[in-house]
Amino acid sequence: MDFDLSKAQKLLQQSARDFFARECKPERVRALMATDTAFDAELWQAMADQGFTGLIIPEEYGGLGLSLVDLIAVAEEMGRACLPGPFLSTLWAASLIQHAGNEGQRKQYLEPISAGELKATVALLEESADWNPDAVELRAEKDGKEYRLRGAKHFVTDAGIADLIIVVARGDEGLVLLPVEKGATGLTITATPGIDATRKLCTVEFDNVAVPEANALAFTTKTKAALESATDIANVALCAEMLGGMQWTLETTVEYAKTRQQFGKPIGIYQAVQHQCADMFNLTESARSAVYNAAWAVSENEPTAKLAVSVAKGFCSDAAREVGNRGVQIHGGIGFTWEHNIQLYYKRAKSSEIQFGDANYHREEIARRVIDETD
Repeated sequence: MDFDLSKAQKLLQQSARDFFARECKPERVRALMATDTAFDAELWQAMADQGFTGLIIPEEYGGLGLSLVDLIAVAEEMGRACLPGPFLSTLWAASLIQHAGNEGQRKQYLEPISAGELKATVALLEESADWNPDAVELRAEKDGKEYRLRGAKHFVTDAGIADLIIVVARGDEGLVLLPVEKGATGLTITATPGIDATRKLCTVEFDNVAVPEANALAFTTKTKAALESATDIANVALCAEMLGGMQWTLETTVEYAKTRQQFGKPIGIYQAVQHQCADMFNLTESARSAVYNAAWAVSENEPTAKLAVSVAKGFCSDAAREVGNRGVQIHGGIGFTWEHNIQLYYKRAKSSEIQFGDANYHREEIARRVIDETD
């Protein structure tokens, strides 16, 4: 395997960096944070025109058909820009449709997602906030040729702006994946306060919501396997976003240490500050190696792919938070203020830390897989 991006991938990444530097400036991020959805239709369409919404969607469904490694090159720049909105949620849902949907469902949903005409999310978590699909309890009761949903899902990202919510529920024969369209009868979406205002959370309640049996995903494949594969893809993209945020925090903090003066000298000359910056650099570069390896392993269907994803997410969860901690500390008092942008990245890091499972969750996954392999 290569240990760095290819020349074409670096060009793609630079193009993405230029795009987000132009279209997603901090002022625009802050303005979107103040809205109910953190969504900007103009920005979303501009991203679709660049091909970002269909990067890894196959060409036959209007996408670019690129690899997961290509995706993380762009996702890293999204993290650097602290991109608001439903990109990650839509990516997760699109990957789930790709893995679990039939040909008609892929054409129905993936083509408008690629074109930027449809935004989607996945409703998985419940009151337990357990990312393991085995913890799902929401019932999907059969009623003739329909499923009936009664209950609630919690911490659903971007549900307020999603045109489609894929609900993970439990039927008589196991997990089922039920697409619920915006405005469905009996569907109630309520905003949930969260630390990261760039990625909105919602509680989604189902009061006898009907979904035709024929609309369910994964009739011809194992539902849990499809859900895990789609979540792996979204998890790697999230890790790449975290990496981009870490890189921005590192660069911003180093520059601040060079220019901020105390007692007539830049604070960067002090060894205590240098040690902090060196630690931030080591954490960021180590995270980069873990993320690139996970993306490559998933793209190549390596037997160790799921282990690599857990290694990347476990490391990035801790590293992004720690880089944020040290960045705020070096900035001193201004780092705690609303006016400085570093607080945006620190809050994103804290939010991303628990998305798809925190470090402890993934360490347990690593331990379980290692033990299973040695038995």
